[in-house]
Amino acid sequence: MTDMVRLKMPMFFFLLSLALSDLGSICTTVPKAMHNSLWDTRDISYTRCAAQFFFFVFFTSAEFSLLTIMCYDRYVSICKPLHYGTLLGSRACAHMAAAAWASAFLNALLHTANTFSLPLCNGNALDQFFCEIPQILKLSCSNSYMRKFGPLISSAFLFFGCFVFIVFSYVQIFRAVLSIPSEQGRHKAFSTCLPHLTVVSLFLSTGTFAYFKSPSMSSPSLHLALSVLYSVVPPALNPFIYSLRNQELKAAVRRLMTGCIQQH
Repeated sequence: MTDMVRLKMPMFFFLLSLALSDLGSICTTVPKAMHNSLWDTRDISYTRCAAQFFFFVFFTSAEFSLLTIMCYDRYVSICKPLHYGTLLGSRACAHMAAAAWASAFLNALLHTANTFSLPLCNGNALDQFFCEIPQILKLSCSNSYMRKFGPLISSAFLFFGCFVFIVFSYVQIFRAVLSIPSEQGRHKAFSTCLPHLTVVSLFLSTGTFAYFKSPSMSSPSLHLALSVLYSVVPPALNPFIYSLRNQELKAAVRRLMTGCIQQH
């Protein structure tokens, strides 16, 4: 039992970090949007817009970095289980988590400093419910392509590198799982990867579609729907997706539902 707890501790540690990034991402955009809706206002100060911009990029970058680290955790646990304690000890986990948050902070700082140093002369209205990168860049009249899109290009390369690492890791994981002779063992190994695969797919698909959609799809209502889809839906669903693997939580939900049915 002790060895099993030790084996799961790194994943729980990274899940806690992921939950913090999800909570931070939602708290960055949703409260202000709810305030605007309730008070029928659309105003936000320049300073608050910059702060919202920074924290949204920060928590989003941290989430993707943490998902990449969690992929490495799945890879080691399935492909190199005998080295799990060595490769993912408490110090290694702390260093990886610190690197994820530090890189996210530097990425957010770079984007914020660059974006809000650009001259904004194309109005002051954003077609969005929060301060989003593309919408702010539309207001800029800078003629320097690198100043406007340089940080975005560097971030794209960083995210692409993480994506390649995730794909490569899962290729190795699937090869290892398919070599397991027991069908029950294969099913158990696949089931441990299912929540992570679901969260990564949801995060990447919504974000990619929102930022790389066809220029012909440019209606304000579509922009709003896509922004909600990638900025609110994934962090809201992540805890639910991972909690489905928690047997104690599922048992508590079943007891609650059974009690409600008996009362009626």
